[in-house]
This record gives sequence, structure tokens and C-alpha cells, in this order.
Amino acid sequence: MALARHINFFELQKACALPGCPLCRIVADRQRRYIDNMLFEHVSDRGFRAEYRAAGGFCSAHAQNLESFRDGLAVAILSRDILDDRLQSFKTRKPWNPKGRCPVCVERDHIEEEYLSFLAESGGDGPEETEFREAFTASEGLCAPHYGRLLVTVKDKPRRVPQWLVDFHQSRFEALLERAGQFIELSAYGRQDEFNHLPAADKIVWKELAVTLRGGV
Repeated sequence: MALARHINFFELQKACALPGCPLCRIVADRQRRYIDNMLFEHVSDRGFRAEYRAAGGFCSAHAQNLESFRDGLAVAILSRDILDDRLQSFKTRKPWNPKGRCPVCVERDHIEEEYLSFLAESGGDGPEETEFREAFTASEGLCAPHYGRLLVTVKDKPRRVPQWLVDFHQSRFEALLERAGQFIELSAYGRQDEFNHLPAADKIVWKELAVTLRGGV
């Protein structure tokens, strides 16, 4: 079956032309749009308010920039609910243990599943697959967390991770490991001249290594 040229195709293709893990970039963009739309459209939805309150609001990571969004009234309404619950726990001196999950974390999982499933279908030989493969292999590839999740996502399903995708990431991670080892070795006392001859990217490979292991834009 030919790879469908729907929104996933074009969003991944666009993200591949930018620095970093393409999926991390898509997730970051869509999460922000989700929060923005949620604040604008769903704050009056009693069902959503109840779910949000049960989750204890957003997790720390997704609440980090909440004050930067456009709808201060929505932020105030949602935050008041959470502070009210926190205040009750303070008064009773009981642990505050929300039972739900951060709504954005739930949305993030759906986004990742959607795009990882799409990647798992990119193993054909049609013109769409070839075009997509060329765009993807010109990118920095998936971060370690997203590649690991890709392997797990398709593990128990009929389809397999396309071999080109496995080869690309295996080669990239092995090269990064070698570059990190060289950086460490040449950082030793007395090897400054050798270190100075490293390519610029290899002198700061530790930054690339950190981002690859944690993911993110």
C-alpha cells in the first residue's frame, strides 16, 4: 500500500527540514495548540473541568508556560479549582493525590502513537515512500525516547519497523557514541591540540548527546 500523502506526511516532511527530532517538534507544536484551544473553547465544559480537576491540573512540565497563553480568565478559572483542592489538603494535612492524568500528557501520547504508526508504514518502495525516506534521512532522526517507543509500539503488531529506519537510527546512534567517546578522550590533560582540531560540532557533541537522550526541541 502506498504511503498516504495526508497531514502526517507533510508535517513530518516539514519537521525533517528543521533541527532536532522531527517528532519532538511536531509534539511541541501540537501540544501548544491543544492548550491554546482548550483554554479558549473548553473551559466552560463541565466534563472537561471535572477531568482537569481530577488530574490536579497540568503536570509541572505542561503548566510551565501557562501564564504566557492568551486567555487569562480561563487560566484563572481552572487554576482556582486546583488551588481550592490544594487548600483543602493543607487544612486537613492530608497528602494531595490527584487520580487522573494531565490532559496534555494524554494528548501527547495520542500524537506520538499517531505519528509512530505512520512511520511504521513507511517501508514500501513507491514514490511517496522514496520521497519521505529521502526527507527523513536528511534530518537528525528521532531522539532516543521516540525511537525506543517506535520499537515498542510495533513490537506486538503485524507490521515491523522498516529496515531503512532501523539502519538509519542504528548508524546515527553508533556514530554519536563514537564522537562522544572521542570528545571524552581528547578532553584529557595534554591533548588540547588534538581537541582543537575537532570539527566544531564534535567540540560540543555533549549538547547533541544530551538532547538525543532526553528528546525535546
